[in-house]
Amino acid sequence: MEISAKEHPQFFSNTTVLPVDRSSFRSESSASKEKQSCCGGIKVFLGALSFVYFAKALSGSYLKSTITQIERRFDIPSSLVGILDGSFEIGNLLIIILVSYFGAKLHRPRIIGAGCLIMSAGTFLIAMPQFFMGRYQYERFPSATNTTVSISPCLQDRSQTSLSALEISQATTNSGCEKEAGSSMWIYVLLGNLLRGIGETPIQPLGITYIDDYAVEENAALYIGCVQTVAIIGPIFGFLLGSLCAKLYVDIGFVDMDSVTITHKDVQWVGAWWLGYLIAGVISLLAGIPFWFLPKHLPRPEGRKDSSTSSEQSKFITEDNKDQHKPCQQQVKVAEMAKGNLACLFCLADFLPSLKNLVGNPVYILYLCASIIQFNSLIGMVTYKPKYIEQQYGQTSSKTNFVIGLINIPAVAFGIFSGGLIMKKFRINVTGAAKLSLGSSFFGYLLLLSLFAMGCENSDVAGLTVSYHGTKQVTDYEQALFSECNSGCACSQNDWDPICGDNGVTYISACLAGCQASNGSGKSTVFFNCSCVGTLDSASQSSSAVVGPCQKGNECPKMFLYFLVVSVITSYTLSVGGTPGYILLLRCIKPHLKSFALGIYTLAIRVLAGIPAPVYFGVAIDTTCLKWGSKRCGGRGACRLYDSSALRYVYLGLTLVLGTVSIFFSVAVLWVLRKRSSQDETLSANGERGTCGTQSRKDNFVNSDCLIQTTYWPEKETRL
Repeated sequence: MEISAKEHPQFFSNTTVLPVDRSSFRSESSASKEKQSCCGGIKVFLGALSFVYFAKALSGSYLKSTITQIERRFDIPSSLVGILDGSFEIGNLLIIILVSYFGAKLHRPRIIGAGCLIMSAGTFLIAMPQFFMGRYQYERFPSATNTTVSISPCLQDRSQTSLSALEISQATTNSGCEKEAGSSMWIYVLLGNLLRGIGETPIQPLGITYIDDYAVEENAALYIGCVQTVAIIGPIFGFLLGSLCAKLYVDIGFVDMDSVTITHKDVQWVGAWWLGYLIAGVISLLAGIPFWFLPKHLPRPEGRKDSSTSSEQSKFITEDNKDQHKPCQQQVKVAEMAKGNLACLFCLADFLPSLKNLVGNPVYILYLCASIIQFNSLIGMVTYKPKYIEQQYGQTSSKTNFVIGLINIPAVAFGIFSGGLIMKKFRINVTGAAKLSLGSSFFGYLLLLSLFAMGCENSDVAGLTVSYHGTKQVTDYEQALFSECNSGCACSQNDWDPICGDNGVTYISACLAGCQASNGSGKSTVFFNCSCVGTLDSASQSSSAVVGPCQKGNECPKMFLYFLVVSVITSYTLSVGGTPGYILLLRCIKPHLKSFALGIYTLAIRVLAGIPAPVYFGVAIDTTCLKWGSKRCGGRGACRLYDSSALRYVYLGLTLVLGTVSIFFSVAVLWVLRKRSSQDETLSANGERGTCGTQSRKDNFVNSDCLIQTTYWPEKETRL
């Protein structure tokens, strides 16, 4: 019985990796049809993959929302937090080559299911330190707690201090030192995020190719677009979950909440960061279950011209490219007969020529450089955006995560969709895509420049930002923490238990404020006879203070609203250029090198941007710290107070510098394309066409529905 190309297009595909004989195909096809009737076919896979994309996007964005919580809980600097954040990319890189190469030859749905299981285990591991460490202990003077011992905040005479109170304080310190080893529990977060990266690896390459292989050609773009749309929804719920958990106390369910003397507005507050990871881990576990029941293969839809190449891409394939695959296919066929997968390594002989081809493509290399630098700026900006909002505008972690999830992420999704819509509606070619991408970056970073004028001044903190006499200039804050008004008190400069005086100035502790008495307990504690409070305003006779730092100035809430508006517009503008840039990358490489080029692109972004950017951004942010916390047994802890002006210049300045450099590379890309376009016009007279030609041929226009989908790039859903 003759087998036609229309009925079985996979026999006539030039990119088939493992050809099979007819009898085996009949049996495998019939088995696939039986499984399809049981499992629902491609639509079931589509629903399962969408849920997985939602799960991984949710857990990834939730990690971003807990950066400041983890920093305070483990008492670590921002530079170390950057390493924890970058460990996801490291885990992804460990197996991405193996998964991408060998994954397509194995049972792809089950590999995705195994990845979900690993991703779930990593998410659970991140939350484990909460159950191994002791209860969170924030700095509070004994008089501000529910204790029967009454101690004056200003210990003028240690001999008058109650012996039992000193014993209690000493016992607390010793207990903290015994559990100091728990401060290294951040290693669990590192290993857990590493496992998350390993588990996430097969989802994107194997899931998208599975849909592309077995979906009807005209529906493949729609299906992939649905998956990416769901991936955008994930970060919204991730940040909203972070907002909810940030309002809950870290030890909720383990301690009496009436004994907690701080609120979620306090700088020492740590939310229930671990709770969200347990929820995300359960979601990831449930998302992987359907893949264990899906078939390895589905019937090829009728009407597909070949098994692995779309109709648009097939227009670019030349006869030379077809011939290049025949020797490799013969080797793979021999390997199949010998039942040895290692024989596929002979195909690696094409690796160096392919790599040389990519390196010799100036458009690809220039765009790769531009993307690496731009992703450095965007990854660093997004990673520390919650910290910037909290420190610059005095907002709580809960409100910060709520704003990012409900406003910024939808703006990014709408920008990506708008970019694809513009490409389709105006039939923009390669040169037009380069212009659109360049214009998006230029105006986006130009808007970002305006944020320099939308900052808040430093809060008035006695001894740090202002002196005890009211002057703004403070040179050496360690020596400035002590003044004549508190010289008679036995205070420690390492404490951080801020109180707000009636004069609107924050004092690091009640002792440094010179307070002689207190009334009440817990959150309602009021300090009286504070000798330093009346120093700044001699006309004021009041010298009392309450627990907690003072709020930012009256202009700060207004500046925060301006910041939100500009931030949303900036996120939208930068996202518009995402789809055109991705299409530019695909159109300027040879069709048979697209997979390899995208792999190199993803690898470079992860290694040169995803890993280092959070680290050096964190190091730069640490340089703006005014007051470092101290661990119970010595050593520097997390930063308690940042210089608002310095933080604004470092955070926005580093982002803008990197963005400006990437724009120069984008200009170079456009220049090369224009130069090549002029050459193509000359060559077209002789019937010759360039590989990256930008002629207005209908085949090169972006008029396919596949361009309207929300295009994917590494960890796109959490970048802005």
